[in-house]
Amino acid sequence: MKKLFILVAAIAMLYSCGGNTQKTQEQTTPETTQIGDGHNARNSLDYQGTYTGKVPTASGEGMLVSLTLEDSTYVKKTEYIGKKEIFEDKGKYTWNAEGNTVILDGIKGAPNQYFVGENTLIQLDMEGKKITGELADQYILTK
Repeated sequence: MKKLFILVAAIAMLYSCGGNTQKTQEQTTPETTQIGDGHNARNSLDYQGTYTGKVPTASGEGMLVSLTLEDSTYVKKTEYIGKKEIFEDKGKYTWNAEGNTVILDGIKGAPNQYFVGENTLIQLDMEGKKITGELADQYILTK
């Protein structure tokens, strides 16, 4: 009787282990694997606040940029170095589909997209692509 009980217990244990193994394999098949975890700059970073930096220009010494992001609005102040006039743009911003770039509505003829990082905004070019080359690190605004 003891041997029968041990045999039944051993079979039950093997069956339960085998069932879990099969379930784990099913969960990791490509059809059910989640590619992303759903996190992006929009829902994971404390991005709201004021960012500043000195950005290069085609002529002159560059410009000082201050960009403040609130819930869905922005204020961008631009001052060309050597000139006393400050230009101010205000409006709403939206996010790109990936949730990693803000797009400033209402700005025409100038870059209006910024990639959002941890305490940084990286100005993108007119086509929304990262700026490359030796001056690339000068297009970063910091909080």
